[in-house]
Amino acid sequence: MGFEPAEHISTHHHMAIPWQDFFTNDNFTPAGEANLVERAAIVGRIGLMMLSYGTGAWRVRDSMNIVARELKMTCSADIGLVSLEYTCMDAHHSYTQALSLPSTGVNTSKLSQMERFIDEFRERGSKLTIGEIHNRLETIAHSRGNYTPIQVGLAAALACSCFVFLLGGGPVEMACCFFGAGLGNYVRRKLIDRHITLLACVSVGVAVACLFYLFAFIGMQWVFNVSPRHETGYIGAMLFIIPGFPFITSGLDISKLDMRSGLERLAYAVTIIVVATLVGWIVAMAVKLRPGTLTALPLPPLMLMLLRVVTSFGGVFGFSIMFNSTPKMATVAGLIGAVANTTRLELVDYSHIPAGVCAFIGALIAGLLAFVVKRKIHYPQISITVPSIVIMVPGLYMYQAMYNMGLTSISVGALWITKALLIVVFLPMGLIAARILTDPKWRHNG
Repeated sequence: MGFEPAEHISTHHHMAIPWQDFFTNDNFTPAGEANLVERAAIVGRIGLMMLSYGTGAWRVRDSMNIVARELKMTCSADIGLVSLEYTCMDAHHSYTQALSLPSTGVNTSKLSQMERFIDEFRERGSKLTIGEIHNRLETIAHSRGNYTPIQVGLAAALACSCFVFLLGGGPVEMACCFFGAGLGNYVRRKLIDRHITLLACVSVGVAVACLFYLFAFIGMQWVFNVSPRHETGYIGAMLFIIPGFPFITSGLDISKLDMRSGLERLAYAVTIIVVATLVGWIVAMAVKLRPGTLTALPLPPLMLMLLRVVTSFGGVFGFSIMFNSTPKMATVAGLIGAVANTTRLELVDYSHIPAGVCAFIGALIAGLLAFVVKRKIHYPQISITVPSIVIMVPGLYMYQAMYNMGLTSISVGALWITKALLIVVFLPMGLIAARILTDPKWRHNG
């Protein structure tokens, strides 16, 4: 799920951090010659900003270490989902600080700006003044989002309509999903902009998506006399809520033994999934929507493959826009996703490879392609790999599991959740394998 992180929100329960109190606006003294508190505050602020934009604990810690080394310090950090505690040490003293965020989110555009800043800092960071560094960070932190709520709603509409085609839906399901998901994510984004609490945003967004799918479906029944079996597609209208980013980064963190961050991210993702699927189930029961099996369109294999390429691109592009990626970054992720996801689906249909292993292969392809692209364009790898495989997260299976468990069909629900878990586990494993093959820093401990 993508939204602006609330780094600077001041609420009754979370006080904003007065960064200006940690430094004097000195534009003459290089940061490398500043006192320990001022240098350590730079490290902490950079770590907190990286954390707030959705990247994993390994990359947050790596960024903090790069800055600390340049400023002639040693840094040790303990990183969670919305908080970090760190200690900076020089030859004579140490300084410890605990920092936290009011909420979490994903913002790949700001993450890209931070990674460029870290690369610049590696070259000449100690020569920048404390004031120059904090001014640069202020500029990044306060840069506006790339898209309005309407544009983010349209991105969700595109992503979910493409998603439902890949699940086996046709034009009717795609049209109704476009309407339902677009309005659902628009409402959710408006609530997020008003700093409404997470679960309320999730619940209202899912409810609006399901109801407006139903309204669109009833309208199509009146006008075009479409079959009632198309009501099954309402599941696709809520798939914009699936927290693919924390799901994938939790696996990456756990693989690097960042257990605190990995388990917290996993718990956060599971909480959203449970709430979203429960709300979807309650709405479906109230308005008598029933999930079933989406019947694939009777298309020739070549035509189906080409349509999968197009819709995989559209789905990944839409999700990337929801994560505030620039159009160019979203296009790159979309192209990678088109190759990786189409390969996965073709393997599922035309080989005897289990679906989980196909997901591993798709994620591995995405990770390898992202490595090649990063060397040429220098985007943060996580900003193009994770959106490119979010479309592989089995949101349909998760909803079917919760729906059947809600009806006390435990065996059927267990079957669906088992299918979902196998895919969810294999997706980060594919990215991990790609990182081990291509990134020496990831490959080695220490």
